[in-house]
Amino acid sequence: MIPEIDENLLDESLDDQPLPSLTWQLDFDKGRIIGKTDGLDAIKQAVFKVFQTDRFWYDIYSFDYGHELTLLFGSSPEFVQSEAKRMIQEALLPDDRIDSVQDVEAKITGDQLTIRFTVVTIYGSFEQEVNWNV
Repeated sequence: MIPEIDENLLDESLDDQPLPSLTWQLDFDKGRIIGKTDGLDAIKQAVFKVFQTDRFWYDIYSFDYGHELTLLFGSSPEFVQSEAKRMIQEALLPDDRIDSVQDVEAKITGDQLTIRFTVVTIYGSFEQEVNWNV
């Protein structure tokens, strides 16, 4: 049996819509799934997970996922501060639910890099802090 094609469907355009943000809610302290989360809380969890994953290291993730902050190891403080904004944006902006990353501030204290920034999403905005040893 040969399937029949509805010619009217061939001319319809496909709408590119953002993916739903409903996902499993993770309890990182206990290492368990504790339910589901959606909206801004789901994006906060996604941002946290991005900064737990080095980009290009794991075959399971696409090359758009993760961060490259490990490249800053051993670099001068001036270089770290100039590259932090770009690296934060490259890590987060592939997520179509995130509109922009604003107010990026990088501060080095001893061997500790602290980056604070505001994530603007389709659900609202929130502040995030990433700490990294350089």
